[in-house]
Amino acid sequence: MRIKKGDKVRVISGEYKGVEGNVLKSFPKLGKVIVEKVNFVKKHQRPTQQNPSGGVVEMEAPINVSNVQLICPKCGKPSKPRIKILEDKSRVRYCAKCGDMI
Repeated sequence: MRIKKGDKVRVISGEYKGVEGNVLKSFPKLGKVIVEKVNFVKKHQRPTQQNPSGGVVEMEAPINVSNVQLICPKCGKPSKPRIKILEDKSRVRYCAKCGDMI
């Protein structure tokens, strides 16, 4: 998966299309990411010592990684990141539009 925690992404399909946000958590085996301020769901919580009243809490839910595109920090355009293997055998992501390393 080429999207990682901390990346800035734009949602390209669904209810939140066009919204930009940072990736809070990534689930590579499931192919999903949690993006801040995107895909809110209501979760019912029991009363605990930290939250004695309990109640309904709104939180972000995971969305499929195919529905987001990485925004290049240099050119500011959404693009699919490409992978390049350097001479020292390390893998580096780079922008498909401007060619700059991410």
